Amino acid sequence: MRSDFQPPPTRGWPWLPRVLALGLVLLVVFTASCSPAAARSANDLAAEALTTPEPAKGPVVELLRLGVPAGHYRAWLEAEKASWEPWLAEQPGFQGRQLLWDRQRQEGTLLIRWASRGQWKAIPEAEVGRVQERFEQRARQLTGQSRGNPFPLLAEAELEPLASTGNVTTPPGQTAAAPGG
Repeated sequence: MRSDFQPPPTRGWPWLPRVLALGLVLLVVFTASCSPAAARSANDLAAEALTTPEPAKGPVVELLRLGVPAGHYRAWLEAEKASWEPWLAEQPGFQGRQLLWDRQRQEGTLLIRWASRGQWKAIPEAEVGRVQERFEQRARQLTGQSRGNPFPLLAEAELEPLASTGNVTTPPGQTAAAPGG
């Protein structure tokens, strides 16, 4: 056997066979370690990260959390009833609200249902500000506080109701399992 074998010259690119071999090895390594399911999940996540979700076209729930000390629980309810309750009842798209109180955290939670995000957001900020001022004024009278808001806003959010069938609600991007399976 001859040991003087020389590979054919690569005409100016002597590194090309090694680069191609390395690329092939990397391709095999990375595709073998990634299952098709994981690849789809990664693609889905990338697509979601690059797109901005559209605002809700259907009903929407406004969520507000307020600081409500136990000693002023009834004052909060009265201030709500005297200001926000009648005003909200007159707003186009308003579908109702629920007031909840967490005794342990001393927080009030308001869930305000709107027919659409567009109707809710169409309300001028100046008008909302006037109602908020009436609320705070009544709250100060009832609590004996001379200034500020006795029930400060702790958090606010916009929630979209999920469609459900029966008693099962499925998170976005998942499919519900068949009964018994």
